[in-house]
Amino acid sequence: MPHYKYLIVGGGMTAEAAVRGIREIDPNGSIGLISQEFDPPYNRPPLSKALWKGKALDSIWRKTDNQGVEFYLGCTAQALDARNKRVVDTQDIGYTFDRLLLATGGSPRRLPFGDDRIIYFRTLADYKWLRELAAPGKKLAVIGGGFIGSEIAAALALNGTQVVMIFPDAGIGSRVFPPELSQFLNTFYRDKGVELLAETTVIGLDVRPEQLALKVRGNQNTGEREIPVDGIVAGLGIQPNVELARMADLQVDNGIVVDEFLRTRHPDIYAAGDVAAFYNPALGKRLRVEHEDNANTMGKFAGRAMAGQPERYTHLPFFYSDLFDLGYEAVGELDARLQTVVDWKEPNHQGVIYYLENQRVRGVLLWNVWKQLDAARQLIAEPGPFQADNLKGRLPAW
Repeated sequence: MPHYKYLIVGGGMTAEAAVRGIREIDPNGSIGLISQEFDPPYNRPPLSKALWKGKALDSIWRKTDNQGVEFYLGCTAQALDARNKRVVDTQDIGYTFDRLLLATGGSPRRLPFGDDRIIYFRTLADYKWLRELAAPGKKLAVIGGGFIGSEIAAALALNGTQVVMIFPDAGIGSRVFPPELSQFLNTFYRDKGVELLAETTVIGLDVRPEQLALKVRGNQNTGEREIPVDGIVAGLGIQPNVELARMADLQVDNGIVVDEFLRTRHPDIYAAGDVAAFYNPALGKRLRVEHEDNANTMGKFAGRAMAGQPERYTHLPFFYSDLFDLGYEAVGELDARLQTVVDWKEPNHQGVIYYLENQRVRGVLLWNVWKQLDAARQLIAEPGPFQADNLKGRLPAW
């Protein structure tokens, strides 16, 4: 049974960042890494962004091979005995540890039909599968109008693929963006050649010899219809993989609950990345963030803490997206249900949107505005009170 000073369950960006954090403090301690993927750690954002714009596939690798890590790829950890510090994988191989990091990420939400005909876009294998399907003259359905759905639809359209985008809400990103911006994106995508079926729910799938037929129903009692397509990709969000934590009687609440040093209730078990629920002092609440900045920063903090140099994780992560020739960065809570203050230089093309609750800034959307993330974080940390007249112009939008 292999024993490691540091054992990591998970093989994504968080895991790789943790390895580097460990090595900053402890250059020689043994590290084992268990990952259900067959590939070593890689950057995920290019799968829906840069690789569709001509970036080389080799550019995604995190190059962990020189960090002295023993990899167990294509393995899934199925049991965690916290008391005896032991993990068992699906091949009944046991691993013991001094300290453990749960960087288990999340699993895509799935539809109750379609089996293996639908690409739930998340991994390099998913990207390769979608690349094989995407070609001029082919028609692909993108289910979901949120973060991943909007990126994938844009990426496919930029590569000459016919795209039909199907989602139950009124507009693209309508749970995040103010209504007027969401409706603008509907028009913007249609102008780029994307067929949009807003306020529409996918209810079934027929598999036919030459094509797939998606069954959809309009939310406003507009009846059912079939859409013939050559492939289907879905971006429906993820559910955090907390099974090991539950098994070990760790606290779970929308993720694995960690303290300010990213420890679970077991002093030698840590959690980080998409799966970790952490307290953020600027927002005064517990968060779980599923984006690159959090994976990289939290992973590094967790690795350093495991190696004996704990630091309080007070970072407020940002996220970003590319939508055709539009782009944005955002930080904090972006929720369309909050009060919004819009400060446009050019409506829907360049400006800053502030999200307020109880006269405090909870989130900032930098729409085609760059190099303002630190200022946005400082604004979120301020107690206020804020309202429209003292927010417009607060962050330069041009």
